[in-house]
Amino acid sequence: MKSICLPGTECHIHHSVALSNYTSYRVGGNAQWYVEPKSWDEIQAVFEWIEKQQIPFTCMGGGSNLLVSDKGVEGLVLNTKYLKECEVNEENNTITVGAGYPLPKLAWKAAKRGWQGLDWAVGIPGTIGGAVVMNAGAHKGSMSDILINAVVVYGDGSMEILSKDDLEYNYRSSRLQKEKALVLKATLALTPDVDRETMLEITTQNFRMRKSTQPYDKPSCGSVFRNPYPQAAGWLIENIGLKGYQIGGAQVAHRHANFIINSGNATARDIFTLINHVQEQVQEKCSILLHPEVKLLGQF
Repeated sequence: MKSICLPGTECHIHHSVALSNYTSYRVGGNAQWYVEPKSWDEIQAVFEWIEKQQIPFTCMGGGSNLLVSDKGVEGLVLNTKYLKECEVNEENNTITVGAGYPLPKLAWKAAKRGWQGLDWAVGIPGTIGGAVVMNAGAHKGSMSDILINAVVVYGDGSMEILSKDDLEYNYRSSRLQKEKALVLKATLALTPDVDRETMLEITTQNFRMRKSTQPYDKPSCGSVFRNPYPQAAGWLIENIGLKGYQIGGAQVAHRHANFIINSGNATARDIFTLINHVQEQVQEKCSILLHPEVKLLGQF
């Protein structure tokens, strides 16, 4: 494998890396270039390299909400998995955490302190960076409820601190979904002095509920479609008889119809085709267009 060591750092940019190893779907082609920076200095060096090469870049974190094309992704894929710093400020009840910090781990960390505000996140297999971009949520809670600000870097290497209002949050959406930007870290405001045992119990209940009702034993991206309130996407899909429907190795999950799983040897094309089929059937039979939550990388 060809790799380039960036001057003045220990950071290596690797050529032709299989992204199927870094996504929860376990499908997809190669990144033309791939990097995992571990510090701000390395990130700066990466963006200087991007500017010199004049190539596009794509950000990824835990890869739990991505469907990567079988054709791969052109340019550089930057993975924030090593940006895991975590600073707790007890004076103002905030946590500042790196983009690569796992969301479930942070939920347990808050619960053990008796801090409320992240118990909804315990069953979401993503990272803070992705949660900020997607306005992740569950159990009637979301990132927009607790975010103070996020530090982001743009394609030209410039940095900006964006408030919750700046991010223009809506249901499962933010301004960052339309912009080429990398989330470096986020500061969250939580509610302290809640009974520790109570918070642990609530968090545990949320965790058990998600594990018992959703098929986490198979590769998936979590919920595929946004809920078209007041209806739930899973109910609509189940109601028209699509539970268990399969194209290639991609299947609408029996346990939860808003999950499309890799039942074995699925391709990204299988999953993409099944997503489109579900959309078409729900629109035809219910007159509702479902909007995917999953982010597509590459050409389909």
